[in-house]
Amino acid sequence: MSRLQIQVEGTPNPNAAKFVLGSGTLGSAGRTFFSAADAEGDALAKRLFEIQGVRALFMVENFITVTRSEDTAWDEIVEEVLCAIREELE
Repeated sequence: MSRLQIQVEGTPNPNAAKFVLGSGTLGSAGRTFFSAADAEGDALAKRLFEIQGVRALFMVENFITVTRSEDTAWDEIVEEVLCAIREELE
């Protein structure tokens, strides 16, 4: 089984990053979550909210935009986000 390719891109918002999936789809209907409670019923979103510092998510097609809290550095959470996405989608 090949590993899911994910590219991390910046956004105009320094507190948001776009995780672009090399394959697979998250569906054409966009989904936005602002808390773990919002994420009930969505295993991937729920898993991402388990990561300290994740504040909001937007998922559609082949990407996930993750918004972090201002007191969380990207280098503290990027690897955790990548692992969570792979665990849920592979």
